[in-house]
Amino acid sequence: MIGIFSPFTIGPVALATGVTGLLALAFIILFFTVGQPFGTLNDICIGLAAILSGLLAWMVYPQYHAQAPLNSQVMLILALAGALVALVGSVLVVFGVTGWFLAGLTMAAGYALIGLWLLGLSYSALHSHSMSHGLVIFGIVIGILMALGLLAIPGIFRGIDAWDTAPWYVNLGQASGLGYLILYPIWCIWLGRIFLLK
Repeated sequence: MIGIFSPFTIGPVALATGVTGLLALAFIILFFTVGQPFGTLNDICIGLAAILSGLLAWMVYPQYHAQAPLNSQVMLILALAGALVALVGSVLVVFGVTGWFLAGLTMAAGYALIGLWLLGLSYSALHSHSMSHGLVIFGIVIGILMALGLLAIPGIFRGIDAWDTAPWYVNLGQASGLGYLILYPIWCIWLGRIFLLK
């Protein structure tokens, strides 16, 4: 059974999710400017942020469930599945099982599922007024952007591991990285601050 978590428990998890996501962004920038080991650190942070996202979804579930019982259950399953898929993508590249492109597609697909959770949570909060309007609208926009990662799924099933051999729509799925590497961490930090100030 999922318990009720206090704002002082949820807040730090949301902040940790956001900070880990921003670290992933910093490491990918350092990778392209300096090189390794920053690429590996980026992949580790992406996997860790995915785990924290699943934990965050689990922790806010009781409040979300009270607002939208059926929708919240489906969205929690999507968030947990997304966290697992994104973690698998991280593990694939860290241990050299696949190249960076196929692993990136896997991470994008995982974060797309987390984005659907964010979209559902934000849409529910829009009608229940349980979050600030700005945070809700920001969450909806980010959720839609992250959901673009669903376009990466055909590339995963086809085992595409190179940018130049992927169809345009699979490459478009990589645009979800703007959501989960930049905007989603900011949303998490904003959410964490709100919980800690309650």
